[in-house]
Amino acid sequence: MNILVLGSGGREHSLAWAIKQNPKCDRLIVAPGNAGIATMAECADINILDGAAVATFCEENAIDFVVIGPEAPLAAGVGDALAGAGILAFGPSAEAARLEASKSFTKEVCDACKAPTAAWARFTEAGPAKDYIRAQGAPIVVKADGLAAGKGVVVAMTEAEALSAVDEMFAGAFGAAGAEVVIEEFMAGEEASFFVLCDGENVLPVGTAQDHKRVGDGDTGPNTGGMGAYSPAPVLTDEIAAQALEEIVKPTVAEMARRGTPFRGVLYAGLMIENGRARLVEYNVRFGDPECQVLMMRLGGQVLDLLLACAEGRLHEVAANWADDHALTVVMAANGYPGDYAKGTVIGGLDVLPEDSHHMVFHAGTAARDGHIVANGGRVLNVTARGATLSEARNRAYAMVDRIDWPDGFCRRDIGWRALK
Repeated sequence: MNILVLGSGGREHSLAWAIKQNPKCDRLIVAPGNAGIATMAECADINILDGAAVATFCEENAIDFVVIGPEAPLAAGVGDALAGAGILAFGPSAEAARLEASKSFTKEVCDACKAPTAAWARFTEAGPAKDYIRAQGAPIVVKADGLAAGKGVVVAMTEAEALSAVDEMFAGAFGAAGAEVVIEEFMAGEEASFFVLCDGENVLPVGTAQDHKRVGDGDTGPNTGGMGAYSPAPVLTDEIAAQALEEIVKPTVAEMARRGTPFRGVLYAGLMIENGRARLVEYNVRFGDPECQVLMMRLGGQVLDLLLACAEGRLHEVAANWADDHALTVVMAANGYPGDYAKGTVIGGLDVLPEDSHHMVFHAGTAARDGHIVANGGRVLNVTARGATLSEARNRAYAMVDRIDWPDGFCRRDIGWRALK
């Protein structure tokens, strides 16, 4: 098969890495890719938000299957354009992708199918939103309704912080994503991620993970796109996963089908777990980043078979076969992230690191320049390892981190602490 992966981050590097291990994969192209991806696959410079351009590229290159990595092309309808051109693709329609693209839409779906989630209200003006916050008190959660690259959420521990977040969102801090604001009840507990493939009717759980959103050790500092992750998530026990599947995921999939917009792709449920039960925090309609990296490390080449079965409506024919092991990834970011940071700094030592089924450095924001690998983003590398235990996976990952020569980068040194404490 000729396969095209859309995206340029660590998620897409790990997807390409896993797909390439499957003997069904004859030719692998990633658009636009990055410096790490370019060492293992062809990279193509196309606008992945332009569905017509992607479809034309597929026709010109005899692409059999497209895997859409990020949320932006899904929300832009690239999946619809490919379906219209008769090209098989993994990822939901634009209408179904509203489960991520609109927080209020997801809440309406949850209310309709009685999926447990936080109490909420939606606002289009700052005044009523502030009145609601004053009436509810803190802690409280303020969210930009639309896509904000994982950064449009403020967990406000004080009323003043919540009021300030409302002002920032309506002032354009997150662009069009903040034109509407959703304010939610604060949910206590421990958060974990549950990944389920859906073919419009059938569902197949494919893993659990936990990530570390805050920039500093001990979960301190501002939220980021994610500073590390591990799989499986011990807090998401088999019993809680079963409850989440029956009470949250399956009712959502049934409600989307009832509305005439069946969900096909991966449903990433962010869950808040307290007292042995899960409530939905939010949905994403693509693999998480960096959670995808640890899932791919554990699943390997079977991923292609699972994604194909999902896209073809055959999920009932397949199963995910897990090794009884653990994976952990450490994000190396540019100094200053998630604030201002420099691009173009040189990263050394990558060429001496192992690359095998237990050790991989997935590139997230890199470029090749004058024979060097340079940083080209905020989150730059995902240093990833597997082990028989989480401790072993963590030790292997940090041993690789310590061999990377990048004085302009940093990482958290406590990834996995919740599970290991």
